[in-house]
Amino acid sequence: MPDNINFLTIPIDWRVPGQFIEIDHTKAVRGLPGMARRILILGQRLAAGAVAAGVLTRVTRAADGVNYFGRGSQLAQMIAAAIQVNPYTEMWALAADDLPAGVMATTTITVTGAPTEAGTAYLYIGGRRIAIGISSGQAVAAIATAIAAAVNADLDSPVTATSAAGVVTLTARHKGADAGAIDVRWNYYDGEAMPKGVTMAITAGVAGSGNPDVLALIAAMSTGAYYSIAMPWSDTANLVAMETELQSRWGGMDMRAGHVFAFKSGTAATLSTFGSTRNSPHSTVFGLNGSPTLPWVIAAQAAAAVEFSGGNDPAIPFRGLSLPAVMAPAEAVRFTQTERNLVLHDGISTIIFDESGAAMIEQVITTYQTNTFGMDDRSLLKLNTKWTVDYMRYVFRFAVARDYPAHKLADDDVLARIAPGQKIATPRLIENTLIAAAAQLEYVGLLEDLASFKKNLKVLRSTADECRVNAVLPPNIVNQFDVFAGAVQFNL
Repeated sequence: MPDNINFLTIPIDWRVPGQFIEIDHTKAVRGLPGMARRILILGQRLAAGAVAAGVLTRVTRAADGVNYFGRGSQLAQMIAAAIQVNPYTEMWALAADDLPAGVMATTTITVTGAPTEAGTAYLYIGGRRIAIGISSGQAVAAIATAIAAAVNADLDSPVTATSAAGVVTLTARHKGADAGAIDVRWNYYDGEAMPKGVTMAITAGVAGSGNPDVLALIAAMSTGAYYSIAMPWSDTANLVAMETELQSRWGGMDMRAGHVFAFKSGTAATLSTFGSTRNSPHSTVFGLNGSPTLPWVIAAQAAAAVEFSGGNDPAIPFRGLSLPAVMAPAEAVRFTQTERNLVLHDGISTIIFDESGAAMIEQVITTYQTNTFGMDDRSLLKLNTKWTVDYMRYVFRFAVARDYPAHKLADDDVLARIAPGQKIATPRLIENTLIAAAAQLEYVGLLEDLASFKKNLKVLRSTADECRVNAVLPPNIVNQFDVFAGAVQFNL
């Protein structure tokens, strides 16, 4: 039978003498809750990897990527780049096999002339530096053989090499359009130069094609929650599939927020054209032109860096986050401030470089640009906004679950008459819980204008279901200090 205090484990009708005291931890946590966040890295594996395609696998170090998915594999390279900037967030990996119908990209290096001096040429493949020793008078066939041998000696290279009659053929380890987008160049840094008398021309060969289908990986991750997802494929079909999946998780019945990060290389015009075709609050595409670094490495490292910052505080701007694996494009092809502003208006996030060439994030946005009516809508443009409101959702949900884990429900008028130990919830009590949670969010700098929140908060007992309470929660979230504009009006 009911009593004036409700217990969890002590029965009411108990006649054996004794002192019985239960431990109730349900109100022990009073501050803001921690929110579990995980990173998922998607990518292609090699046959040498110990883990099959479609198997979710936790990784904690770069060596795991090599052992599980094959040395030199796309996924191993992504894991190493992500862990370089964020070894702290729980990280999982999910591999895909190459598409059977896909094509491996090729690039050729044609050696001509005869070196008139000894020296060292530096070949960069996807940003990986390979030194090629060249002797005076060395035959072109011998130089080509030396290049191929040096490339194959780098077991982490994204390509393999063969040589014949002075021509080196580089072949991507993976099939696919994105897996074949590998920058090949000579002599990147100051002081690096080709020995005189010899020419080594780089020519694009067969274009890679046929990315894996991400739908199979979506099926494999269907029961898990992953806050940040690094994806190496930037084709429309795979982006749409992932955006659709994440949209289905965003709603009020699932609440497993997730965000996919990708990378696209191209001129500002190319990126603007591409970005204008995207429109999702659940995807971010970074863009650069002419970086030697592998595209999938940039995607993984940017995702991991942003996730670390957002996990600490979702409202702090991501500007200035270091990307040590990303090599700077030549000065002539780096985006100007105007070009960066243009691509930011077309859904592309930006990376900048300091005077030393060190890369850092400038601005992170989603690709969301217009609402369902085709009108401009910046409500979920910034990733900070999406992540801040999602954390608020978690805090409000946690507060209600903590304070009313298994309670009776009544109208507010019973509060003056019921025993104080009763496990009972009313709209007014729930409203107080939500206001207290909002005050905590204000204290840590995520919510502003608490007075308006209190004024506009609505907590009502449902008229359709007597066991339900409905609420409208109107937080005013803090923003990011991105721009300062001033006019110096001086006097003489």
